[in-house]
Amino acid sequence: MKRNPTSRPGERDAEPRQLLLDLPTEPRFLAEDFVVGPSNERAYAMIEAWPAWPGEALLLVGPRGSGKTHLGAIWAKRAHAWTARRADLDIEGTSRLMAPHALLIEDAHEPGDEAALFHLINAAKLRRSHLLITAVSEPALWNLATPDLLSRLRLAPAIHIEEPDEALLRMVIVKLFVDRQLVVDGGVIETVLTHAERSFAGARAAVEMLDQHSLATQRRITRALARQVLSREVPTQEDGAPVEEG
Repeated sequence: MKRNPTSRPGERDAEPRQLLLDLPTEPRFLAEDFVVGPSNERAYAMIEAWPAWPGEALLLVGPRGSGKTHLGAIWAKRAHAWTARRADLDIEGTSRLMAPHALLIEDAHEPGDEAALFHLINAAKLRRSHLLITAVSEPALWNLATPDLLSRLRLAPAIHIEEPDEALLRMVIVKLFVDRQLVVDGGVIETVLTHAERSFAGARAAVEMLDQHSLATQRRITRALARQVLSREVPTQEDGAPVEEG
């Protein structure tokens, strides 16, 4: 540890102030890192089956933190697809987005240009290109103002990711710690499994909370620390949903 440059020889350094480095964590989105279980095996199988899909467009629906982004990244790499969020779509840029003959549209449940989305779905059908659309809910819940768009979306096969069973959730928790380069023992995993909300988003929020607490206090994440931290309320967003990483 570097000494305080203002201290004199023989003097003890004052207690250092804690510096919290909130460095971004980049999850691994490689195919070999995707954790498969009963709740997501159909979705994974459909991504693996590409390009033998039942149609040009496929809708992937699942709760926050359930691995839609991971599956989308796996597919986009294989299909050489471009990626866009629905909120960023505009009608003038649709031709450019369809240039690679494969497109991933993420967070399609969020508000956005309905004409652009409608055009992309039609273009995919006409050109026989592929479109993967991810969302947290069915199109009927998106408050769409364009009936024809809703009709097109309902025609697309929908694959659902359900909340995880205990075995899958345990593996997901392990991956969340690995993504953050945190080394913990099995007792910590079991404590998170016991005390966190039993969902993808709940597990993500719990691991993030432990990571932040460990950084702030410079304490190693142990079973006792996990039990202490997770006995508090898991933080939520303003809409009541657990905090989710990107």
